[in-house]
Amino acid sequence: MRVLCVGRHAFLSEHLCRFFREAGAECEPAVGAADAVRVAARWEPSVVVSEGDLLTTALLDEWAAEPSLASVPMLAVSLTRRPEEAPAPAINGLAPVVYLPSLDRAQVSALLEALHRPRGVMAPPAWSVVAAASLAAFH
Repeated sequence: MRVLCVGRHAFLSEHLCRFFREAGAECEPAVGAADAVRVAARWEPSVVVSEGDLLTTALLDEWAAEPSLASVPMLAVSLTRRPEEAPAPAINGLAPVVYLPSLDRAQVSALLEALHRPRGVMAPPAWSVVAAASLAAFH
C-alpha cells in the first residue's frame, strides 16, 4: 500500500513516513498542500495521511477536484494533539483527527487496510480465468 504523508514541514512528513513504514506501508513525504498535489500526480498513493492542522474544507474541496487525489482516501492525524484538545468538528466541518501515539502497530495496519480501496481494472466476479490448456483448443 502506498501512503502519501503530508506535513507542514519536512521533519513532520518524514516522521509520518517512518511511522507508517513500520506498519508495512510504502511511503512518500510531501510538504504542504501544493507539494501533496505534485507528489500524488507522479506517485499515485493508495491513501493520503495528513496532519490534521493542514486540512480545511476548502483544501479538501481543492483536492477533490484534482484527478490524482479525488478518489484517494484521506486520514487526518496528529502526533501532538490529543482528541480532547482538537477543535470541535463543527468549527471546520471536518471529522476528528486520529491521535497516532495512542495506536499500536496492529491498529495502524488495520486502519490503513480499512482505508485502502483497490485501484485499476477488475474483472466482474462472475468471470473466471481460462487455463492455458483450454486456450490451445481455440487455435
